[in-house]
Order: sequence, then C-alpha cells, then structure tokens
Amino acid sequence: MIGEDDLVRRIRAATAADRDGVLVGIGDDCAVLLTTPGAHLIAKTDLLIEDVHFRRRYATPADIGWKALAVNVSDIASKGARARWALVALACPVTTTSDDIDAFYEGMLRLAREHGVAIVGGDTSSSPTGWFVNVSLLGEAKRAILRSTAQPGDVIAVTGTLGRAAAGLALLERDQRPVAVDTDTREEMTAAHLRPRPRVAEGRWLGNADGVTAMMDLSDGVATDLRRLCAESHVGATVTVDTLPIAEGTRRVAAAADQDALAWATGGGEDYELLVVIAAAAFPRVAAGLAQATGTTLTRIGTIEPGNAVRFVDARGGEVSVTRGFEHFATGR
Repeated sequence: MIGEDDLVRRIRAATAADRDGVLVGIGDDCAVLLTTPGAHLIAKTDLLIEDVHFRRRYATPADIGWKALAVNVSDIASKGARARWALVALACPVTTTSDDIDAFYEGMLRLAREHGVAIVGGDTSSSPTGWFVNVSLLGEAKRAILRSTAQPGDVIAVTGTLGRAAAGLALLERDQRPVAVDTDTREEMTAAHLRPRPRVAEGRWLGNADGVTAMMDLSDGVATDLRRLCAESHVGATVTVDTLPIAEGTRRVAAAADQDALAWATGGGEDYELLVVIAAAAFPRVAAGLAQATGTTLTRIGTIEPGNAVRFVDARGGEVSVTRGFEHFATGR
C-alpha cells in the first residue's frame, strides 16, 4: 500500500475532471460547493462493511465502489432529486494494494459519471480487519417526495421487478454447491446484486409528476420498507402478493435452488427499485407516462388504507404470511 498522502493525490487526480458546482474539491479541509438557488439540499449517507454488506471472495474492489455509491444514489433518486456531490470514506487493511484502491474508485467513478456526481472529499484510514466504506451524498430537488405523505385510497406501486438481487446473492453464496441455471440468467442476477442500477431517471420523472404522493427506494424488501413508509405516513396498507412483479430469471433461480421466489420478492432486499404511492385517479396516467419517458414498468401492488395495519393477501383476500427483510441488531438475525 502507498502512503496516505500519495493515496489522496491519486484519488484527487482521478476525480479532478468532475467540477460541476465544485468551487473547492479534494485537497482542503472541506469542499466548497455552489448550490442551485431555490433548490432544497438533500443529504444521505450509507455505511457498507465487509462480511455484512459484501464479501471480498466474490465482490471485486470495482464492484464495492460501484455499489457503495449506487445505494446512496438510489435514495436521492427516491426523493425525486438530482444527486450531485459525494464524500467517500474508505478504510481497508494495510495489505490492500494500490491497484485495489484504483479499481475501487474506477468502479465508483463509472457510476458517478453516468449520473453527474462529483466526488469532492472524504477520508482514508487503515483497518485492522476488513473493508469499511461510507459514502455521504448530497443532491438537490425543487420538491422532495417523502415517505410521510401517503393518503388512504392511494395506489401502491413498484418499478421494475423484485427479488433479482436476492437471486444473485444465492448464486454467489453457493459456490460449493452451484445452482444450475443458464449463463444469461446467472449474469443478470449476479449483476443485480453486485452492481445495482438505481432508478435515477425514473425518480426524477416521478418527482415531477402530478399525483405522486410518497416515495422511497426498496433496500430491505417491500415487506419491511412498506411498513416504514406507512409508519411515517400514519396509514395502513393492503398488498396482493399475486401482483408482485417477479422476473422469470428470479423464478428460475429459486426453482433450481429450492427456494421461494415470493420470499425473495418481499424480503430479499437490495433491489433498489422505487416504491411509489400515487393518487388512485392519477395512477393510469403516471404509469403510462413513466413507461413512455423511461421504458420502465410501474406495477400496481396494493392500496393505502386507514389505520396502521399492513396486510399481505392472496387474490381471494386471504391473509398471507410473508418474509421480511434483514434488520441490523434484530435478535436471531
């Protein structure tokens, strides 16, 4: 490993081209940023820890860099906001090579430049154990879409499909007993886990669409995240599990691994799709508009209800027990 000052110089050189709104970037005690007049500043941070959020035996440094930024960009997108500036703190063992560090930032910068994000600072440290990555991301929005503004009667919908990241994780974790699926399915599912693609264009479009009343991203699974949205909005919800959009690839992996695709869809987590709440009368227009603008499908999965109960039911209205997502510090997890 090179020295810390040399490491900072390498990071500074790699990020020097990204100057949009950056008056002072890496090299001083603080970044100095030029915000857009009249815009709300949106802030987000996420911590990724080796062997909790990723495993080095199958996640490359570039994968880790990509995902560390992607999970933050997804949250900014879920507010209908534009992601702009990132602060990146990285701790890793002294045995880490400079090539690994370069690859980490290469993966992160590839996603950052897709979405106009500049890395403007952060910190570096040695770690006595594994890798630790913390990204703080700042964005801007004219109007932030919150979790706390859903209303009874609104439609609950999700973008894309659910469960692909969990299917990818199952494939990656079963290296001793490989799951028999075709190459295209394996590549699609593992990419969904290692390099998730946040719904940036969708979030920006939905943030400007009349009728969207609440929104968040799906990081811990719809069974967990919908409850969080309902708690903030002081409402309940009913979801029909038969309507949950599950990709055929996810179903193939689940069948081959003797797992439940529905459990992955409700509690697998890390899909980074958008959970969108829309006024009922506006839903057809919003769904059609999103498909035309971005090519992404918006699927109706349920309804916001009065009260505080969150229910998952089958097509006949019978209550269904569903798998919830991972929760840090939960007993037995």
